[in-house]
Amino acid sequence: MLRILCKSKITNGYITSKELRYNGSIGIDKKIIEAADIMPGEQVQVLNSNNGERFTTYVIEEQADSGKIVLYGPAARKGELQDELVILSYCMMETKESHNFKIRKIELGKNNQCKNK
Repeated sequence: MLRILCKSKITNGYITSKELRYNGSIGIDKKIIEAADIMPGEQVQVLNSNNGERFTTYVIEEQADSGKIVLYGPAARKGELQDELVILSYCMMETKESHNFKIRKIELGKNNQCKNK
Protein backbone atom coordinates (compact mmCIF):
# COMPACT_ATOMS: atom_id res chain seq x y z
CA MET A 1 0.00 0.00 0.00
CA LEU A 2 1.17 3.51 -0.78
CA ARG A 3 0.90 6.23 1.85
CA ILE A 4 1.01 9.98 1.36
CA LEU A 5 3.34 11.62 3.88
CA CYS A 6 4.44 15.17 4.56
CA LYS A 7 7.99 15.27 3.14
CA SER A 8 8.97 18.86 3.92
CA LYS A 9 7.64 21.62 6.16
CA ILE A 10 8.79 25.25 5.98
CA THR A 11 7.60 27.37 8.91
CA ASN A 12 7.78 31.06 9.86
CA GLY A 13 8.02 32.23 6.25
CA TYR A 14 6.68 35.66 5.39
CA ILE A 15 5.28 36.94 2.09
CA THR A 16 7.78 39.46 0.71
CA SER A 17 5.90 40.47 -2.45
CA LYS A 18 2.92 39.69 -4.67
CA GLU A 19 2.48 39.86 -8.44
CA LEU A 20 -1.08 39.37 -9.65
CA ARG A 21 -0.32 39.54 -13.38
CA TYR A 22 1.41 36.18 -13.66
CA ASN A 23 0.32 32.65 -14.57
CA GLY A 24 0.42 31.55 -10.93
CA SER A 25 2.58 29.85 -8.34
CA ILE A 26 4.80 30.66 -5.37
CA GLY A 27 8.39 31.86 -5.69
CA ILE A 28 10.74 30.74 -2.92
CA ASP A 29 14.41 31.55 -2.27
CA LYS A 30 16.62 28.82 -3.78
CA LYS A 31 18.42 28.20 -0.45
CA ILE A 32 15.10 27.55 1.29
CA ILE A 33 13.83 25.06 -1.27
CA GLU A 34 17.18 23.27 -1.34
CA ALA A 35 17.18 22.98 2.46
CA ALA A 36 13.61 21.65 2.34
CA ASP A 37 14.35 19.23 -0.53
CA ILE A 38 11.73 20.85 -2.77
CA MET A 39 12.29 21.08 -6.52
CA PRO A 40 11.25 23.92 -8.82
CA GLY A 41 7.92 22.91 -10.30
CA GLU A 42 7.07 20.66 -7.35
CA GLN A 43 3.55 20.85 -5.95
CA VAL A 44 3.21 22.41 -2.51
CA GLN A 45 0.40 23.26 -0.15
CA VAL A 46 0.57 26.78 1.27
CA LEU A 47 -1.10 27.63 4.58
CA ASN A 48 -1.56 31.27 5.53
CA SER A 49 -1.46 31.61 9.33
CA ASN A 50 -2.92 35.13 9.21
CA ASN A 51 -6.14 34.46 7.31
CA GLY A 52 -6.57 30.66 7.33
CA GLU A 53 -6.28 30.33 3.54
CA ARG A 54 -4.91 27.04 2.18
CA PHE A 55 -4.03 26.52 -1.46
CA THR A 56 -2.07 24.20 -3.70
CA THR A 57 0.38 25.48 -6.29
CA TYR A 58 3.89 24.80 -7.62
CA VAL A 59 7.27 26.28 -6.74
CA ILE A 60 9.32 28.75 -8.77
CA GLU A 61 12.94 29.20 -7.72
CA GLU A 62 13.88 32.72 -6.61
CA GLN A 63 17.46 34.00 -6.29
CA ALA A 64 19.49 32.33 -3.52
CA ASP A 65 19.80 34.32 -0.27
CA SER A 66 17.19 36.82 -1.48
CA GLY A 67 14.76 35.84 1.29
CA LYS A 68 11.97 36.08 -1.27
CA ILE A 69 8.65 34.33 -0.85
CA VAL A 70 6.42 35.69 -3.61
CA LEU A 71 2.78 34.95 -4.39
CA TYR A 72 2.21 35.01 -8.16
CA GLY A 73 -0.99 35.09 -10.18
CA PRO A 74 -4.22 33.99 -8.49
CA ALA A 75 -2.20 32.98 -5.40
CA ALA A 76 -1.51 36.70 -4.86
CA ARG A 77 -5.14 37.00 -3.72
CA LYS A 78 -4.51 34.47 -0.92
CA GLY A 79 -2.34 36.67 1.30
CA GLU A 80 -0.93 40.08 2.10
CA LEU A 81 2.65 41.30 2.50
CA GLN A 82 4.18 40.00 5.73
CA ASP A 83 1.52 37.30 6.24
CA GLU A 84 3.10 34.25 7.88
CA LEU A 85 3.10 31.04 5.82
CA VAL A 86 3.64 27.34 6.34
CA ILE A 87 4.66 25.55 3.14
CA LEU A 88 4.26 21.77 2.87
CA SER A 89 5.35 19.21 0.29
CA TYR A 90 4.26 15.60 0.22
CA CYS A 91 5.52 12.28 -1.12
CA MET A 92 4.15 8.79 -1.65
CA MET A 93 5.92 5.73 -0.32
CA GLU A 94 5.31 2.13 0.59
CA THR A 95 4.15 1.44 4.15
CA LYS A 96 7.34 -0.48 4.98
CA GLU A 97 9.53 2.40 3.79
CA SER A 98 7.43 4.96 5.68
CA HIS A 99 8.28 3.53 9.12
CA ASN A 100 11.82 4.96 8.93
CA PHE A 101 10.86 8.20 7.22
CA LYS A 102 11.54 11.57 8.89
CA ILE A 103 9.95 14.81 7.75
CA ARG A 104 12.38 17.59 6.83
CA LYS A 105 11.51 20.67 8.88
CA ILE A 106 12.91 24.07 7.97
CA GLU A 107 12.36 27.01 10.29
CA LEU A 108 12.87 30.47 8.88
CA GLY A 109 14.08 33.45 10.85
CA LYS A 110 14.71 37.10 10.11
CA ASN A 111 14.42 37.99 6.39
CA ASN A 112 13.25 34.44 5.59
CA GLN A 113 16.71 32.98 6.22
CA CYS A 114 17.00 29.32 7.24
CA LYS A 115 17.62 28.93 10.97
CA ASN A 116 18.51 25.24 10.72
CA LYS A 117 20.79 24.69 7.74
